Amino acid sequence: MSIRRKELGDFLAMLRSKCIPAAFGFPAGSRRRTQGLRREEVAQLADISPTWYAWIEQGRDINVSGDALDRLARALRMDRTQRAYLFELAGRRDTSPPPADPALPAALLAQLLTDIAAPAYVLGRYWEVLAFNQAAQALFVGWLDAPGPHNLLEYVFLATGARDLVEDWEARARRLAAEFRADSRASLDDPGLEAFVARLAAESPEFAEYWRRHDVLERQGGLRGFHHPTRGHLSFQQVTFRLVDHDEIKLVMLTPVV
Repeated sequence: MSIRRKELGDFLAMLRSKCIPAAFGFPAGSRRRTQGLRREEVAQLADISPTWYAWIEQGRDINVSGDALDRLARALRMDRTQRAYLFELAGRRDTSPPPADPALPAALLAQLLTDIAAPAYVLGRYWEVLAFNQAAQALFVGWLDAPGPHNLLEYVFLATGARDLVEDWEARARRLAAEFRADSRASLDDPGLEAFVARLAAESPEFAEYWRRHDVLERQGGLRGFHHPTRGHLSFQQVTFRLVDHDEIKLVMLTPVV
């Protein structure tokens, strides 16, 4: 029995024990020997075989489909975190995740960045800039100091000034396309993403070429160089953070390298 299979079974058994039968349409009764729902009741709610469900809780090495996991998550009324944990333990991709939490107000994001001295900006799902601080505005001249909206990919691939500002532009642009593809792996069938990619590919031959390569890279930190028009050559160490409750939102910080 693998550790993941045992954890999956224990997780489901614990959730089941916390369910109040009456809340799920079953009589509480005084003859229940265990707290919460019975295995047979969970199987009935999820429309799966009682024996097969018992095997899952026992940690047996059986194939659990994404559809079955979805029905179990709905049957046990799992929240976003519990559902994500369920799919992770089962080694399956959730193709129907719950809607994301309400978007964070832009004013709140901007306020958070004011306390960061280094250049910092926040990216959304399509790498649109949701907020940035004054240090980032001073670094990205011709972009963040101009009226918005702003988008990192549109700037790098469509703005002529980006090729002058960004050191080793071709390598950085190629990497950004691979990072964006990896970052979008869970929403490649999103019509909004498809339209954004199609438009960018139509306007930028370089992006179209890099996107066709299907390279994927995680967004990593590292040394970033810039040729600033007034401050000369600048070097930064880039670090990217993700928000726990908003996985599509990324905080990017550029710490100066002395």
